[in-house]
Amino acid sequence: MTIEIAAGQQRDTKRWGTVAVIVGCGVAAALHVGKVPIAASMLQATFGIDLAAIGTVAGIFAVLGLFGSIPAGFVIAATGERRVLLCGLAAIALGAGWGALAPSFWMLLASRLLEGLGVLLVAVAGPVLLERLVEPGARAMTMAVWSCYMPVGIAMAMLAGPYFESWRAIWWATAAIGILLFALVCAIVPDAAPQSGPARTGLFGKSAALARQPTPALLTACFALYSMMFFAVFSFLPILLTERLATSGRGAGLLSAVAAAVNIAGNLAAGRLLARGVGRGKLIALASLVMGASALGIFLPALGGWGAFLLCLVFSATGGLIPATLLSAAPAAARSAAMVPVMMGLLMTGSNLGQVTGPIAVGTLVSAWGWSAADIVVVAAAILTGLAAWALAVGDRDGSRPLTG
Repeated sequence: MTIEIAAGQQRDTKRWGTVAVIVGCGVAAALHVGKVPIAASMLQATFGIDLAAIGTVAGIFAVLGLFGSIPAGFVIAATGERRVLLCGLAAIALGAGWGALAPSFWMLLASRLLEGLGVLLVAVAGPVLLERLVEPGARAMTMAVWSCYMPVGIAMAMLAGPYFESWRAIWWATAAIGILLFALVCAIVPDAAPQSGPARTGLFGKSAALARQPTPALLTACFALYSMMFFAVFSFLPILLTERLATSGRGAGLLSAVAAAVNIAGNLAAGRLLARGVGRGKLIALASLVMGASALGIFLPALGGWGAFLLCLVFSATGGLIPATLLSAAPAAARSAAMVPVMMGLLMTGSNLGQVTGPIAVGTLVSAWGWSAADIVVVAAAILTGLAAWALAVGDRDGSRPLTG
């Protein structure tokens, strides 16, 4: 009996070590999202670009994810998630290295597309791997932990970025981290046989049918709108805080890192609330409305710099409830294990749509009319998210689109 208990503990330790490596891959991917805001002033000095162009550097990163997330889910279902995860890490490292050598702004944009492909593959393959490796009773909390990868990566980038002498050094550092995670996945994460024969038959037709169903569509829309709100704020937060508080780049980086980090609390809180039976629609609706109200004070000058920063903390912490809630709903919405990768691809399509449109829209509006104009994007997205969440809650109540189980 003692030997069996020890063996079980050893398996659990190995399993959670594997989970840590997979979450680490997500964090490594998120570094490529957070490095642009903290390097914005360096990029402006090198290429002579405005905030609209910075928004493009941040947003174009997600273009491949916008069009490739669903195909990525299909590929994962057919070939195996570990292989796709490794391909994603390789693309991240290559894209960052290419960007570090970029002689022009347009070459930098092209390298960001390759980085975006890598982040897309990691973001879709990571949760599918976790769903396979973790016991059913621990999946809700595991997905909540996974959903922390984005705020953790952004916070790390904003905290460490100001200590680099140039943006090129930041790009090289993120490439090295991608290579390190590639090696760890090869050594630690177990492989699984890809689906074949009957399991693979009809995947395309089933994927198309899934995308047309109301619940997957609503979940995808919620992720798109959340991502639009989040990146509309955090893509420009270091610059906003530098202007409002007259602080240094390091000071703005530290404050931005703190604001990003509190998003983790919301993600973890969502895991606990969902385990206690709180409705997903209610959580999403509440969080979106608080985010919209907070954005009014963040971008309007009435509350001053420190008031805007405090509202950033509220915005970020409350917003963290949304991604964990959406990711935990994916298996139930997919209705079968074979469709989970495709459902994750749908969610990442929404996430990347928000990452593309949010920074570009806000950068354009702020360049033309000032910071207050950014409220148009965030408040409109918050209202639409609340409506989509209400539709999800109605489906939960009448049983027509259940997300439990």
